[in-house]
Amino acid sequence: MYDRGASFEIEEAAADDRRPALLRPVEHKTTTKKRNTIFLWMIGAILVAGLATALISSMVKNLPRHRHRHQPPLPPDNYTLALNKALNAQRSGRLPEDDNVSWRGDSCLKDGSSLSEDLSGGYYDAGDAIKFNFPQSFAMTLLSWTVVEYSAKYEAAGELNHVKETIKWGTDYLLKTFNNSADTIDRVVTQVGRGGFPSGTDPNDHSCWMRPEDIDYERPVTECNRCSDLAAEMAAALASASIVFKDSVTYSHQLIRGVETVFQFSRERRGLYSIENQAANFYNSTSYWDEFVWGATWLYYATGNISYLELANAPALATRAGAFERRLCDRVFSWDNKLPGAQVLLTCLRIFFSPGYPYEEILNEFHKQVELSMCSFLPNHTSFNRTRGGMIDLSQGQPRNLQYVLNAAFLAHYLSASDTGGWYCGPDFYTRDALRQFAEKQIGYILGANPRNMVGFGDHYPKHVHHRGPSIPNDNIKYSCKGGWRWRNSKKSNPNTIVGAMVAGPYKHDGFEDLRENYNYTEPAITGNAGLVAAPLVALSGKESSGIDRNTVFSAVSPMYPAEPPPPAPWNIRFFCPKMHILGFELGAVGKNVTEPTNIFDKK
Repeated sequence: MYDRGASFEIEEAAADDRRPALLRPVEHKTTTKKRNTIFLWMIGAILVAGLATALISSMVKNLPRHRHRHQPPLPPDNYTLALNKALNAQRSGRLPEDDNVSWRGDSCLKDGSSLSEDLSGGYYDAGDAIKFNFPQSFAMTLLSWTVVEYSAKYEAAGELNHVKETIKWGTDYLLKTFNNSADTIDRVVTQVGRGGFPSGTDPNDHSCWMRPEDIDYERPVTECNRCSDLAAEMAAALASASIVFKDSVTYSHQLIRGVETVFQFSRERRGLYSIENQAANFYNSTSYWDEFVWGATWLYYATGNISYLELANAPALATRAGAFERRLCDRVFSWDNKLPGAQVLLTCLRIFFSPGYPYEEILNEFHKQVELSMCSFLPNHTSFNRTRGGMIDLSQGQPRNLQYVLNAAFLAHYLSASDTGGWYCGPDFYTRDALRQFAEKQIGYILGANPRNMVGFGDHYPKHVHHRGPSIPNDNIKYSCKGGWRWRNSKKSNPNTIVGAMVAGPYKHDGFEDLRENYNYTEPAITGNAGLVAAPLVALSGKESSGIDRNTVFSAVSPMYPAEPPPPAPWNIRFFCPKMHILGFELGAVGKNVTEPTNIFDKK
């Protein structure tokens, strides 16, 4: 592509070179006839005017046309190439005619038949064919968040319609997992399919190594009637998607109707979805309080209903969610811990709207926690270890670290695009650029600045991905449950490639082995690949960071006018002071309302 500014300068310089020859006064020999001189000047002026008009017309005709509304797509790069196929390989159900993964086909069309329900569609979790609705809902929420905030970048990459189709493929399925037209429900579907030991005789999604298109064994459906975590995450997924599809009024209203139903269910029927459930072996949930904050935040942004903000901002709820703890695990944004994401969203609300009383106290605490989390990500701080290659170890030595790295990179970039000027980490002040540099370094590690590429493009990438579909040839031969294991155990490279998919990643010392039998190295999962879309493909494609637009995620939020806080309560402090007051600090005081440390100049 040519540079428009350079092209204009070249033409303008060429015109300048010609102009002096045309406009320079014509030299004459001395004459005594003034009439001839005037005549010649008139002829010269006419010629100059004509030639200048022709020149200007030519220049205008050859100037590049500036199209402000319909810019041409950006040239493809490593970030945007993966967008096209990153999640399509995980689709379940009847695929659209324009599906772009050549080795995939229709699969598991009878899901839900044991309940006389249609539960086809959605996404397989990882290298098997189980549909776990808890991580799948989180993946859809994360994708919707990126589209809400960065739709212009998707559009510039030519991928906006595609990513919206990707989200709708997931939300259409989630709407099938409960009675979305009812006002109240008493159950939701938690998963379709079942895992088990590979050595077992009972065919299931782990003991069999088959292409999803060839599955012929029974796929049971698991339901729950007390699963607050799952239902609140589903509400977050549907609420965020309703903002994505706000121009499709009918579908957006359908999503909102489902949101309100399933979130009410989450609040009324308390419990963890993974208790006494096989999901505990794969996606065990540790709490539902963080999903309440996360879900309520997205419902507020989707509907503008202030009651949801009041819930997300409730001190008791924030406390139970661990919002004021300073444990490292609470700073890692993941499919199990939504609190860091909710805190970032609510911090941006504070930055843009300054809602004041009665929300300021908790929002300010969330803001502080966000700053602590961002400080812990920076290389000058030792909260988390780093590998020699530069990867931050957010899983603290456990496998599958890359999904957490990507989520942290996304949050860091998101904050770098906000209106905050910077923050202090101890005595050191950091600008927003520090967050963007952190995000770029971590994503650069994943895309190649490491001992081994972790995604499916480039010159070097894993060739033995732990995934049934790409490891079995698409040769019109149906391999049985046990017959397919020959391909799982093969030392040959996969015959098919999941273009753009990220595998589980290295261990804490940059160690990585391209082994199909070790899923902790080579298995891609939907949660990690949603993060792959969220962080590099959107936030970092393009050199400049466009700021957060308050008319995107906050489009349904009405202007906020702080209420007048109530007058302070009268003091009721009885002192027994056997010791002196020194510099305003009470030493050895005993009183009913005195807390540690005690500052008699501080009423709080």
